[in-house]
Amino acid sequence: MASKDLKDALKDTWIVGAGYIPLGLAFGMFAVSLGITWWWVPIISVFLYAGSMQFVAVELVVGGAGFASIALTTLFVNFRHIFYGISFPLRKMKSKLARAYGIHALTDETYALLATRDPKTLTGRRVFYTEIIDHLYWIVGTTVGALIVHLADFDATFMSFALTALFIVLAMDAYRANPDPLGVVGAAIAGAIGMLTGKDFMLIVALSLFTVFVIVRTARSDKPAAQLKAGLERIDFGP
Repeated sequence: MASKDLKDALKDTWIVGAGYIPLGLAFGMFAVSLGITWWWVPIISVFLYAGSMQFVAVELVVGGAGFASIALTTLFVNFRHIFYGISFPLRKMKSKLARAYGIHALTDETYALLATRDPKTLTGRRVFYTEIIDHLYWIVGTTVGALIVHLADFDATFMSFALTALFIVLAMDAYRANPDPLGVVGAAIAGAIGMLTGKDFMLIVALSLFTVFVIVRTARSDKPAAQLKAGLERIDFGP
């Protein structure tokens, strides 16, 4: 059974690896170019496994940002993970240690893989294997990227644009799937106001304003209740 779960997890996660390894390479190269010692990169990837937030975090730390600024930025960037827990099959893992790791290793891509699977076909081992394989893809990518810059000794700070490019592509795909001109306008205004407040607080201000915009807009809509009901009906809460 364990071997089947591992095979299923490997079959599911290869597509995540196809994205994690090149993006991990970009992060590893970027971090070392900022002055991070190469061997810190795999350590960061093990304990601060946060994808996009890792790019932001190293820039904030190297730039001397305060603890409050880093904490608030992390909260806004990763706030969506609170809602992932509603439908993520964490209960499938019986071990407390496995569950603790499951919370730590929950990423957008892992959530997308597991939350869309039939809960009846998932086992705790398959959930665990999926998370750890995805995590290993990221660690390998970031470590190789760090070693490339360490050994070749060249400036790869331009790699920070990899994250910007990723979010541009994701935003374009999201808009194609659900065109929302008003949402784009709201995001643009929030970003512009954030930029006017200065570099140090740009992200916090922009995300705060856009969060308020989304809350107000949602509160005035008739759809949220129906969407929530439909979402709850799809969630398997277990026995």
